[in-house]
Amino acid sequence: MSDEKDITLHATAIAIAGYGVIFTGESGSGKSDLALRLIDRGAILISDDRVILEHIDDRISLRGPEKLAGKLEIRSLGIFDFGHVADVELKMEVQLGQQVERFPMDSQQNIFLGKAVPSIRLDAMESSAPIKVEMALQKLLKDMQR
Repeated sequence: MSDEKDITLHATAIAIAGYGVIFTGESGSGKSDLALRLIDRGAILISDDRVILEHIDDRISLRGPEKLAGKLEIRSLGIFDFGHVADVELKMEVQLGQQVERFPMDSQQNIFLGKAVPSIRLDAMESSAPIKVEMALQKLLKDMQR
């Protein structure tokens, strides 16, 4: 277990039905764009560009830095204010990039603050990406109930 209590990542985070999803990837990989499309589908912004992960009890909590909370950059339009939430438990990481496995061999995870978090890889620019994020989270939650 890591001794760190919190870290700040270059990432974007949203809440879907109260569950935290963090998007990681290079600058320009589509983190903000995918978040915007999911917000349009009912997700709530946690933070764009920088996300604070905090180890609280046995969970990883997500929140935005005070100056960035509720702000989302929409390329070619500027920075917009959105309703936002904080202290949302991280349930899943979505790694964004263009090289995505067609059939992942097994469950993927990434370690944040000493805790394993389920992780998937997606191309954010696929038109089905928002639906894939929602379906992956639904499957994860269903698998956790077994």
